[in-house]
Amino acid sequence: MNSFTFHNPTELIFGKGQLSQLENKIDQLGSKILLVYGGGSIKKSGLYDKLQTIFQKKNCEIVELAGVEPNPRLSTVHKGIEFIREHKLNWILAVGGGSVIDASKAMAVGALYDGDVWDFYERKAVAKDALPLGTILTLSATGSEMNRGSVVTNWETKQKHGAGTTFPTFSILDPENTFTVPKNQTVYGISDTLSHTFEQYFSHTPEIPLQTGLAETIMKTVIGNAKKALDNPEDYDARANLMLSSTLALNGLLAMGVETDWATHSIEHAVSAVYDIPHGGGLAIIFPNWMKYVYKEDVSRFKRFAIEVWDVSPEGKSDEEIALAGIEAVRNFFNEIGAPSRLADYNIGDDQLKVMAKKALPFGPIGNFKKLSEEDVYEILKMSL
Repeated sequence: MNSFTFHNPTELIFGKGQLSQLENKIDQLGSKILLVYGGGSIKKSGLYDKLQTIFQKKNCEIVELAGVEPNPRLSTVHKGIEFIREHKLNWILAVGGGSVIDASKAMAVGALYDGDVWDFYERKAVAKDALPLGTILTLSATGSEMNRGSVVTNWETKQKHGAGTTFPTFSILDPENTFTVPKNQTVYGISDTLSHTFEQYFSHTPEIPLQTGLAETIMKTVIGNAKKALDNPEDYDARANLMLSSTLALNGLLAMGVETDWATHSIEHAVSAVYDIPHGGGLAIIFPNWMKYVYKEDVSRFKRFAIEVWDVSPEGKSDEEIALAGIEAVRNFFNEIGAPSRLADYNIGDDQLKVMAKKALPFGPIGNFKKLSEEDVYEILKMSL
C-alpha cells in the first residue's frame, strides 16, 4: 500500500426528510444564495416548491441559474460567476446531479479568482479559495457531492477537462429525490458509479485487501440493486443503496494508498467533448473495450474481478478464460440494463477517431494500469465503434 493523506470535509446528510436541515445551513452560511439547477426536473418532482417554502420562511434573497447542461459548459460557469459578483451572494446551492454540482464547484472557485476559471482546468492554476457550496442530490452517479473534482466543457474549443476545485460544505442526500429520475438517467448513473469503482480497482498497487474488498462490495451492491430500481423507481432501499454507493465510490475512500487509473474517463471526455453524448453512456461503451485492451497487464486481477464480482465459475477454465468471462459479464450487464454498447448507438462513426484520440491526452500519456499513448486510445476507440 502506498502512503497517503486523506481529507474530506463534506458533511453528508442522508435519508428521508433531510431537506429540513437546509434551514440550519441557511442560518450558518447566509441568506443570499445562488440556486443552480438543470433542466427543470426539480420543478416536476415538487422539490423546487419545497425549496421555495424554506427560502420564504428564512427571508432569503435567491438568484437562480437554471439550465445547466448534462456536460456543463464553461459559458454557463461564467454566467454563474457574474451573478455571484453582481449580487454579492453568500454561497451556492446546487440542486441536481453531478453536472450541476460540477458547474457549481467551478463557480465557487471562479468567483474568488482574478483570472479565468478555465485556468484551473488547463492546469495553469490551482484552486485555493472558494465560496461555500451546498448540494441537494437528485441523481446517483458521479459522487461529486462528496469530492472536490469538477469536469467542465469548453464548447468553443471542444475540450472537456477535470480539475480539483472545492469540496461541498454539506450535501443532502434523500433517496426519494431520485424516484422521478428517468430510466435512461438511472442507467447512466449506474454505469458511472461502476466506472468510478473500476478506475480505482484495476491497480498494480500491492497489498490492498481492504480497498479491494470495499470496491468489490460497492460493485456488487450496485449490480444487486440496479434492476430493482429500474423495475420499481420508488423502491426506497434500492435507490438508497445506489445513492450511497455512488457517493462512496468517489469520495476518496477507494483511492487511499492506491495508484488509480482514469484512462477510460479521459477517453470518454474526449468523445463527449466532440459529440456531447451522456457521460455514463460513453463509459458503458468504452470501459469493456479498455478492459479487453489491457487485461493482460495483470490477468490475476481480472480473474479475481470475474469470480468475486460477477460470480464466474473458474471450473474448467484457464485464468485468461476466467478474466475474459468477467469482461463479457460487464458488457452483458450494461446491455441488460439498457446502456449503449457501441459509439454507433449515438451515430458516431470513424471520421473523428484521430481527433478524439488526440484530445484524450491533453497532458501526455494516460492511465496507470497500462500507460496509453494516442495510438492506444485510437485502437480502443476503434474497438468501440
